Amino acid sequence: MSTASASSALFRHIVLFRVHDDVSHDRVEGAIERLRSLASLPGVVEWRVELSLDARKGRVIVEDATFVDQDSFERFRLDPRHVHAAEAMSHIADWWNGDYAA
Repeated sequence: MSTASASSALFRHIVLFRVHDDVSHDRVEGAIERLRSLASLPGVVEWRVELSLDARKGRVIVEDATFVDQDSFERFRLDPRHVHAAEAMSHIADWWNGDYAA
């Protein structure tokens, strides 16, 4: 394990959004675009949003992000654009996060 403090290490944020079965394809595409637009927020080092190729358990949107550090991630979470995107996603999906210092 690195000796760097958690706040100075890169920070990973991975989210799996399980889209509700009754959500239209167009709404899923709109959600993907909305999530992709968050890549321009401060502190983002890498950002990728894709629809999973494996649909055996339903449609899953994968958000895979790296931030400068945990403090940058915390500021990202409070940004109104992220808050709005999270609110919109709450109407079409359930999700699970994986967050850790890299």
